[in-house]
Amino acid sequence: MDLRLVVPALAAWAAAALALGAPGGGVAVACGVAVVLAAFALRRAVVRRRAEGETGVGEPPGPESEGSRPGPDSARRARGFRRPFRRSPAPRLWSAGACAALAGALLCGAAGAASAALHAADGRRGPLPALAERFARVTVELEVTGDPRLTRPRVRGSQRTPPAVVFAADAVRVTAPDGEVTAVRTPVLAVVPQRGGAAPGTGRGGARQRERGGDEGGDTSGGVRPPPGAASVWRGLLPSTRVRVVARAVPPLSPTGDQVAAVLRVGDAAQPVMVRPPDRLQRLAGRLRGGLRDATQGLKPDARALLPGLVVGDTSRVAPDLDDAFRATDLTHLLAVSGSNLTIVLALLIGPAHLATRAERRGLAPRLGLSLRGTAVLGGGLALAFVVVCRPDPSVLRAAACGLITLLAIGTGRRRSLLPALAGAVLLLVLYDPWLARSYGFLLSVLATGALLLLGPRWSAALQRRRVPPRLAEVIAAAAAAQAVCAPVVAVLAARVGLVAVPCNLLAELAVGPATVLGFAALATAPVALPVARALAWCAGWPAEWIAGVARTGAGLPGAEFGWPGGWAGGLALAAVTVAVVPVAGRVLRRPWLCALCALAVILAVCRPAPFTRVITGWPPPGWRAVVCDVGQGDGLVLAAGDGTALVVDTGPEPRAIDRCLTDLGIRRIPLLILTHFHADHVDGLPGALRGRSVGAIETTTLEDPPGQAAFVRATSAAARIPVIRAMPGERRRLGPLSWEVLWPPAPAPAAAPGAFGSGAVEGPNDASVTLLVRTGGLKLLLLGDLEPPSQQALLTAHPELSAVDVLKVAHHGSAYQDPALIRRLTPRLALISAGAGNPYGHPAPRTIAVLHALGARVLRTDTDGALAVLGTPGRLSAAVGGRRSRGRPPRGRRPGGRMPRGRWGPSPEVCARGAHDGLTRRGPCRVRPPPPMSPGCRRESPFAVTRPRASPRTPRRGRPGAPGHGGRPGPRPPPATGRPRRRPRRPGRPVRARAPR
Repeated sequence: MDLRLVVPALAAWAAAALALGAPGGGVAVACGVAVVLAAFALRRAVVRRRAEGETGVGEPPGPESEGSRPGPDSARRARGFRRPFRRSPAPRLWSAGACAALAGALLCGAAGAASAALHAADGRRGPLPALAERFARVTVELEVTGDPRLTRPRVRGSQRTPPAVVFAADAVRVTAPDGEVTAVRTPVLAVVPQRGGAAPGTGRGGARQRERGGDEGGDTSGGVRPPPGAASVWRGLLPSTRVRVVARAVPPLSPTGDQVAAVLRVGDAAQPVMVRPPDRLQRLAGRLRGGLRDATQGLKPDARALLPGLVVGDTSRVAPDLDDAFRATDLTHLLAVSGSNLTIVLALLIGPAHLATRAERRGLAPRLGLSLRGTAVLGGGLALAFVVVCRPDPSVLRAAACGLITLLAIGTGRRRSLLPALAGAVLLLVLYDPWLARSYGFLLSVLATGALLLLGPRWSAALQRRRVPPRLAEVIAAAAAAQAVCAPVVAVLAARVGLVAVPCNLLAELAVGPATVLGFAALATAPVALPVARALAWCAGWPAEWIAGVARTGAGLPGAEFGWPGGWAGGLALAAVTVAVVPVAGRVLRRPWLCALCALAVILAVCRPAPFTRVITGWPPPGWRAVVCDVGQGDGLVLAAGDGTALVVDTGPEPRAIDRCLTDLGIRRIPLLILTHFHADHVDGLPGALRGRSVGAIETTTLEDPPGQAAFVRATSAAARIPVIRAMPGERRRLGPLSWEVLWPPAPAPAAAPGAFGSGAVEGPNDASVTLLVRTGGLKLLLLGDLEPPSQQALLTAHPELSAVDVLKVAHHGSAYQDPALIRRLTPRLALISAGAGNPYGHPAPRTIAVLHALGARVLRTDTDGALAVLGTPGRLSAAVGGRRSRGRPPRGRRPGGRMPRGRWGPSPEVCARGAHDGLTRRGPCRVRPPPPMSPGCRRESPFAVTRPRASPRTPRRGRPGAPGHGGRPGPRPPPATGRPRRRPRRPGRPVRARAPR
């Protein structure tokens, strides 16, 4: 092995990644050119080698190069005379070695490109790609090549997409709609939707539910168990099994760069027709994995889910919340079987790697009397069995290839060199399966291994020089090196950076070895002695519980991770920052007081104590009364009710988003959690709201539609032992400074069937949204849920006393379907819209925003402003967005940064005109004297014109002379020709304070 293997391996990797999406003709031409250049480089190397041999360049100095007979020169040198100095020829740029290395890189690149082109051609052969372009319904005979897995359900709009069983396969026989049968070998992806099991993870409570009656096969949806047999038959398919299915062929997402030629969508009620059973090797591997699942059946939920993942990469039982915790702490490499698992297994056989070829070698091999060659052969068999049992995933293949090369070095007695072994493994694997060149998992595995080999020893030596114990220094250096090189790739994929990855990996490393060894022991003994396997699994459950606890605790910290720009630009930026920080970190280690200061800064950034974060970020603003959380395309609203106590209305579509919002606000107790209706964008975040908090009760609407999501709410609340009650119209409650009244939905008709209503306005889940009129600190807030126009009209009819409000939570994420009469009656001063950035529905609608502006409302939205906080009193209403206090009128329209300039804003002229409809005298920028026939400064304007308040004379506005609304002169500002409101540029300096028109 030689270090120059690194360059050919990288060349093959890059060439394969490029050739997979390139035309075949271009790849052929490039390969031909590379071969010709390699031939010229080899010829040049031969010529250089001959020239160097003739001139004696490269011969070692000394008597050996002078010949064996002592000559006169040798005698003269013995008497003290020296030979005159002769200058050696200058080294040439293209030496023989450099030319040979260039030729090797070109040939390996050509081989990688050729292999990639041949593999990519498999996706273009046969009739299946053309049938997929027509979305034809075909009958296909499939040979399963990958383990079937159950995908996690996603929230799309108001609905939750059902989970699906997904597996990779090769289509070996295709029957077209016209009856033509073709024998092919085309890679495809089969997708089988599973209706009725689309519930997301429910955290620890959901794990307890699954323990009592969940799917033993491990439903990764983590919620309501699907009907018997819905997914078990598909998920029980083993690789090498042949089945016949009837499916609709659709094109893949990326036809030119995807590994599959088509996606086969099988009906949710279809069952596979077995054509040929799996081979014996796969049956044996499946029996071993099944035995491990049986052995772990009696463990606690986290250990039962985690131990098969640690041993063989079986994550079918891992709940979504535990999976999210592993992702947040960068511990996912423990669930994706990697080189550490194989290293532990081989270490039992050969002992420490640095002693493997010495007489004092350790492990089981010398105790069994095995020679070096016998040890290498047995280790190779273990590595191959490891691949079969754990499945040939990218990290498993990389680990097995490195292990086999190392075992080959041990068996042949050659010097063991790990970096060339890694380069050789990469080269062989890329040539065998070029699709690995585009696999992020393979990239992360190679980067982590290379960091352990190159950076780990150097950083460990540096720590030991600073009096860190050797073993601790090795562990810290390994974790830090792996995190440093893998963090940019993680940022590319997830647009985040983890702050707790290194300490969590250090703490988890204490338990990985015992859990893996005991788990493999249980795996091996389960087929022959299940009670012994259960005892071993019980012992392995303790370290597995420790790892799960580390992941959950680390992920629960407020600053466990922070956002970072995604994509390759963000990854390169993070790599540059890492390269710049590493030398600085080396200098910091030399000064203990700097180390302590940096450690304190990291602790504060991770723990984020409330006083510290409030000073640094300004969030949450002091005295906040209500916060609309930024939960994406959904609703999540928090109403302050005292120190650490709040009323929560809806939880959004994603548990982590609402959990992060409540953590930032310091909410630890929720006496009542209201779910306005059962759409997924309002209830699927419920596990996140319950996580680590005391919840008194959950109040819901009376219409349990959609049924599956209503069942999910009931199951989640039952697992957490939280009662569920129903909201009734006219219900009044008080909680600290809060008081609220339920205005909608109407009570069900007495003689109607369950779920039916007396009012014809309730025709679906949106119309049954719980509508609340909230009072806090003198402010009136109306929360409309997702009411549609018919229900809004019925609400107005049912409550004629409903008058103006200070804050309106606009219905249905600001959609275009609003009742104008209701909005005119409410005439809110502040309108809040919760919508997701870039949502496909166009929420909020420009027409809705324009109408609210015309009525004098200040519109704030989560898609551009982030989280929204309401503060103040009726006479001094203010808001904070994205963690910054804002009492100024922000720029109108869509803002890329979502930031608002500082300043003060008050009621618009329309608010002045309506006077004190609610019986309150408003004090502040716009003072109203009841009853006002018409305030002098209030102007009647067109429905889509928006008036800016007059600027303070101390800070005059800048603008074009004579432009309406500029230079301190009051007056309407006409809208632009595009119909979209103009944006006022942000100006640094003193905030602009607005005054009421005179």
